[in-house]
Parts: sequence; structure tokens; C-alpha cells
Amino acid sequence: MSFGTKLLAASAMVLALSAPLSAADLSAETVVATVNGTNITLGHMAALRAGLPEGYLVLPDEILFDGILQQLIQQTALAQIAETRLTQRDHDMLAVQRLNYLASTMLDEAVSSAVSDEALTAAYEAQYVSAGPVREYNAAHILVATEDEAKAIRAELDAGGDFAAIARLKSTDGAAADGGALGWFTLDVMVEPFADAVAQMEAGQIGGPVQTEYGWHLIKVSETRLANAPTLASVRAELVNKLQNDAVQNRLDQAVAEAEIVESVEGIDKAILKDPALRGE
Repeated sequence: MSFGTKLLAASAMVLALSAPLSAADLSAETVVATVNGTNITLGHMAALRAGLPEGYLVLPDEILFDGILQQLIQQTALAQIAETRLTQRDHDMLAVQRLNYLASTMLDEAVSSAVSDEALTAAYEAQYVSAGPVREYNAAHILVATEDEAKAIRAELDAGGDFAAIARLKSTDGAAADGGALGWFTLDVMVEPFADAVAQMEAGQIGGPVQTEYGWHLIKVSETRLANAPTLASVRAELVNKLQNDAVQNRLDQAVAEAEIVESVEGIDKAILKDPALRGE
């Protein structure tokens, strides 16, 4: 083989080595760098990319690829140093982060399979169609801190006092500026003692004092009406959220029910978690 022939062959080999690899030649296990013998793979890079904020994903592919690779190289080099000096706190933190990640994958799986057209239709029919028309209430309230204040205001109202004017003057919540007006609502959106009182009232009636976690309420119901079921499209987001929340709770309940759990906390002062020694400080 002549020198010229050898040169042409060598050039062809260089071109072949530098040619882009096809997707079929690559996998998550493909090694793109090593740091002191530790492999960094395309899978590692893809995982880091998946966790980036949306703003980074608009960068050109070449810049993003190189940036991710350099970040992983830097992190690997630092992590190798850190691994030579791990404390108990470090082991605890890593264990908790691992638990969080693994648990999240299970909940993500439950959420991803929770929503389907069939599930949405069933939830819609159960919550809105089968239940029939829902009664809505247009009401106002006056909220004060103590029962004595509420009773004094009730006496004013019984003597003919103007509800809206008294609400503007004495009510302590954000609705005061509107004369205590709460607008139209269904009972399920109100706290139970308040909702129970409203459910027993008729249009034009004043009720209370009623105590809730927020204080003492005087309530005036102005109107009531039966509302037709909303369309599926209008409540789709609400139903999706409910299906997903239910799926998460069901998965948690199932996991705990199937696990053998032994708690050993008797005799432990629960303030111990504030002890700096537990945090390695």
C-alpha cells in the first residue's frame, strides 16, 4: 500500500470516528465521560435535563448538552470528595432523599393512571348528575371575635338594625366592606357549623350567633335557588384534581395497609427533633 493510499485510509477512519452516532447506537447506558473512573452516562444527562426549569429547555441543544455534561462532571468530582467524609447526618439526608424520590415515583404512577375519559364521566355523573339539582345560597355574615359581641349585634339586628351597615362597621373579615356579602355558594364550600346553620334558614331570615374556627357569625340569607348541574367541560379541572388526589390517598392507604409497621416511640420526648445533635451540629 502506497503512502498516499495509507493517508486516504487513515483520513477515512478519522471521518468515520467523528461521524455522529445514530440514535440506534446510543442508550441510557452510553458513557459520555468518566471522572476518576466513575461513569457519566446519557441516562444521567437525560435525568438532569428532566429536572431543569422550563427556561433552560429553550437553549440550543448543543449548549444545553455541553452545560449538562459539565455540571455532571463538576458534581461527580465534588461528590467523590464528599464521599470520603460522610457524616451520620449526610447518610440520614441521603436516605430521606432516596425515600422521597422512590415514594414520589409510586405516587406519580398512581396519578398518571387515575384520569381517563371513563373515570371522568363516572365522577361527573356521581357528583353532579345523580345528585340532582344543588341548592345555592346568597348570604351575608357579620364576623366578630367573641360570643358577647355577637349577642350584642344580634340584639341590634332584632331591634331593626341594618345588617349591611352593621357589617361594614363591626365585621372583622374581608367581606365587611361589601356589607358582609358572601355571594352565591353551595354548602359544601363552607365550614360545617356555618353550613349547617345556613341549611336550616329561609330567604330573608337572620341566624346566629354561630361559632366556627374563624369566630362568631351572624348570618343573613337573602335568596336561595336550585342550580342545574354544570357541564363536564366546566368542572373537568376540578374532577381531574379530585381523581388525582383520591388516587394518591388510595395508594398511600394501600401501601401502609400492606406493610408490617412497628412504631417504637414510647418514652421519647417528641421535642427531641429540635436537638442540634441529631442534625450533626
